[in-house]
Amino acid sequence: MYNTLLTAIIIVAILLILIVVVQPSKNNAASNLTGGAETLFGKNKKARGFEAVLNKMTIILGFIFMVLALALAKLSS
Repeated sequence: MYNTLLTAIIIVAILLILIVVVQPSKNNAASNLTGGAETLFGKNKKARGFEAVLNKMTIILGFIFMVLALALAKLSS
């Protein structure tokens, strides 16, 4: 059981890393130079399409990762 959960958490961790790397950046060089006031005043856009799917997958995989980590901690003690 422990080895199965350990394998699952390693797979989820790799998938989570890949999904985060694939996500597009939310800022550009101009906003870094000007202090990023666009996000402060509500000019950030809601994610749509592929970006929304990546955001949801990140949340789901993060939740699965936390559950697996807690289960592994419980089994190891």
